[in-house]
Amino acid sequence: MPMERTFTALKPDAVKRGLMGKIIERIEDKGYKIIGMKLVNVSLDLAKKHYKEHEGKDFYNRLIEYITSGPVLAMVLEGENVISGLRHIVGKTNPDEADVGSIRADFCMTKEYNAIHASDSIESANREIALWFNESEICDNYKTSLEILMGI
Repeated sequence: MPMERTFTALKPDAVKRGLMGKIIERIEDKGYKIIGMKLVNVSLDLAKKHYKEHEGKDFYNRLIEYITSGPVLAMVLEGENVISGLRHIVGKTNPDEADVGSIRADFCMTKEYNAIHASDSIESANREIALWFNESEICDNYKTSLEILMGI
């Protein structure tokens, strides 16, 4: 299986509600390696660039207002098929439709305030990683205990 990188962000409601540790634990329990992480007050410019594909849609302004309403925990993850795997544990955008046990089913109250973002493709992941992180903020030169034990 190919190693991939993806971008994920714990949105303001997850940060404000103290859910960062619980969500990070699920990510790490799945076996994904966090190779970049920072707490960010999202600027209007960054928010507009991040949500560029939604510009002109009726919910665009609400997305911008929400993502800039408080700190966001931005992360770069690495792992085998991490893009699809992370999206599976994150769950559907609407928490009422998300699988029981997914992050959104367990921690989100509404579709609009759905706690977490996860890139949906390699192209999106690459674009979002470059938007949120510079190369010096990526720490991919270490091995996890599991990698050491497995001789990877």
